[in-house]
Amino acid sequence: MRKSKYAVALTEGERAHLRTLIGRGEAPARLLTHARILLKADQGEGGAAWADAAIAGALEVHPTTVARVRRAYVETGLEAALARKTPDRVYPRVLDGAAEAHLSTVACTKPPAGRERWTLRLLADELVRLEVAETVSYETVRRTLKQTSSNRG
Repeated sequence: MRKSKYAVALTEGERAHLRTLIGRGEAPARLLTHARILLKADQGEGGAAWADAAIAGALEVHPTTVARVRRAYVETGLEAALARKTPDRVYPRVLDGAAEAHLSTVACTKPPAGRERWTLRLLADELVRLEVAETVSYETVRRTLKQTSSNRG
C-alpha cells in the first residue's frame, strides 16, 4: 500500500465539524461525501488513515475523487475541500447593452417580406447585416431575448 502525497491531518475541531455535518445529514450529498472522505483519510491522531482505494470502495466514489479531495484539503484548507469550486472561466459577451437594446428593437419591428414573424436565426442574421455584431448565434439571441423578457416583470 503506497502512501498518499497529500497527507490529511484533521484537528479535533475539524473532525467534530465534519461529524456534526454528517450527523445532521442536511447538507448536499457531494459535501457529505467529501466530509466522509476527509474523515476516512485523516492520518492525524485518532484518525482512520484509510488508503485511497479503500475509501473509494467504501464510499462508492472514484479513487481520483478521493485524491482530489485530499489535495484540496492540504493545499487550500477544509472549506475548499468541502465546497464546490466555482468555474474560473469567463466568456466575453457577444452583445453588450446597446446591442441587446438594438436586438429588442429589431425583434419588435415588422418581419422581413415573406415572413410572418422573426425567427431566432433571422434575428441573428439581421444583427450581422446591420453590423451590430460581427457574428452572433441564434442561441445568443434566444438567451438575450429570454433575459430581457424575464426582466420586464
